[in-house]
Amino acid sequence: MDGIILIHKPKNLTSHDIVRQIRQILNIKKVGHFGTLDPMATGLILVGVGKATRFFPFLSKLDKVYQGRMRLGFATDTYDAWGKPISSEICTYPDKETLLAAMRKYEGDILQQPPPYSAKKYQGKPLYYLARKKQEFKTVPVRIYIHHFRLTGFAPPSIDFEVKCSSGTYIRSIAHELGQDLGCGAHLSQLSRLEVGRYHQRDSFSIEEIKSYSSKKQPDDFLIPMESLLPELPRIILNETGSICAMHGNIIVPENIMRILPPEATQPVPVFDQEEVFRLFNPETRFIALAKKGASGNVLQPFLVTETK
Repeated sequence: MDGIILIHKPKNLTSHDIVRQIRQILNIKKVGHFGTLDPMATGLILVGVGKATRFFPFLSKLDKVYQGRMRLGFATDTYDAWGKPISSEICTYPDKETLLAAMRKYEGDILQQPPPYSAKKYQGKPLYYLARKKQEFKTVPVRIYIHHFRLTGFAPPSIDFEVKCSSGTYIRSIAHELGQDLGCGAHLSQLSRLEVGRYHQRDSFSIEEIKSYSSKKQPDDFLIPMESLLPELPRIILNETGSICAMHGNIIVPENIMRILPPEATQPVPVFDQEEVFRLFNPETRFIALAKKGASGNVLQPFLVTETK
C-alpha cells in the first residue's frame, strides 16, 4: 500500500500518535506524517504510507492555512492555552483598528523566533526538553512567509483569525509576538489546520473511518495513490526502455520519451534544490520516479525511484 491519507487529527493527540495508530490499523511499518500539529490543535494532517513517505522533501514544505483563536490579556510559557501564565492579566484591550494595524505587520517575508516549547533543536536536543529541564538555550530566528493574516472575529479578550503561511511557521509564536506588540500579552487558545497545499480538511478522514474502510478492505476509499501525488509537476510517459533505465536510476534520453504532459494542477509545489522536477511513468501509467534535467540539458536524471522492477 503506497500513497497518502488525509487525516483529521482530534485534540489531545500528537502527530506521532496518529502515525502509530495508522501503522496498527494498516499493519504497515513505513508510515510518516508531513507536518506536525501540536496536541492542542485539530485538523488536517497528511500521512504518507509506504513509498509515499519518500515524498517528504515536497509534501512537508507545502503552504498551510489555519483558523484559530487568540486570548488577549496575558502570555504563557508555551505560547498557548496549555502553558502557565508568565505575565499579569491585563483587562484593557486594543480597539479593532489598532489590532488590524498590528496584524498587518506580520504579512509577507518575516523572521520568526520558534517557541521555547517546540521540537526545534539546540545542540541536538529538542527545545521542549531543555525548557522543561529549565536549561538555558538560544533560539535562531527562522525566515517564514505569511500570505495573509485576517481577523475573522473580534470579541475581546478573544479574537478569531485565519492565516495562510509557509511551512515551518509557528502560529503560537505569532499569537505571542502580537500580544507583545499590543502591550497586553496574548496566547493561542484554539487552532485548526484547514489546508495543506491543495489538500483540504473537508476531504479528510477520522481514525475511526480509516478503521472501518480498512476492515472492509477498501483502501481506495481513503488512500490517494502515488500516481495522483504532486500533480503540479509535469508528467512524462516513458517507453519500456526508458522505464527500465529510470528504475535503475540511469539517465533518460529523448528517445525514451513517449509523451510529455503538462501539470494537472496550477498550484506551485516546492521544487527540489530549486530545479524543475518531472514525474516519470511507465507505458501503463504507473508512477516510477522523479527526475530533473541532467547536466547536458537534453536528458533527465532520476533522483527518487519508487519502482525497481
